[in-house]
Amino acid sequence: MTTSRYRVFVWAGLALVCLWGAVLAGYQIAAAWRPTPEKVRAYASSLELDGLSPAARRAALERLARQLNALGYEERRAVRLGQAWERLFEQMTDAEKLWFVEQTLPGGVKQMLDAFEALPEEKRRRAVEDSVRRLREAGTEIRSGTTPLPTNRVVLSEEMQRQIVQLGMKAFYSESSAQTKAELAPVLEEMQRLMESGRLMQERER
Repeated sequence: MTTSRYRVFVWAGLALVCLWGAVLAGYQIAAAWRPTPEKVRAYASSLELDGLSPAARRAALERLARQLNALGYEERRAVRLGQAWERLFEQMTDAEKLWFVEQTLPGGVKQMLDAFEALPEEKRRRAVEDSVRRLREAGTEIRSGTTPLPTNRVVLSEEMQRQIVQLGMKAFYSESSAQTKAELAPVLEEMQRLMESGRLMQERER
């Protein structure tokens, strides 16, 4: 092998090593920046909205919405059932709650609402009860069974459940206050999950 050809192979090998090094570094950087439930909870815990200017509040909530949307379903549920989430929502204005819920609801909610509206009243009731039960169970598991879940935003009151069943989720949601929409968001996502798994549609066929 001539010296010139040897040099070509050496430089090609060095270039390949550098390329793989850059790829590995990029992967590690991306992994470090990827939101996790722990990171989102830590960020939510660090926020004190009352001490921020309107522009800073909006920027903080936009960042939080992006982080939440980057999580998987079970990861989002774990974050929403945490105490840091409850504390942060208490600091939001009604306008901020409305905006945040709209930004973080999963795609396909409209189709889920249409499917729910088509169910008879008894099957609506079972769908609501199943969603609330699953959220309660998830919350108990997340908190190791030591602290009961609060009634706000996660465990709907019996009266709210009754109205949803009678009026339909779409009508009830459209007429609800900002606080109630925030309370319904985890339930809507749980119902969306049931629809994606086929369980909600199976309810429709029974």
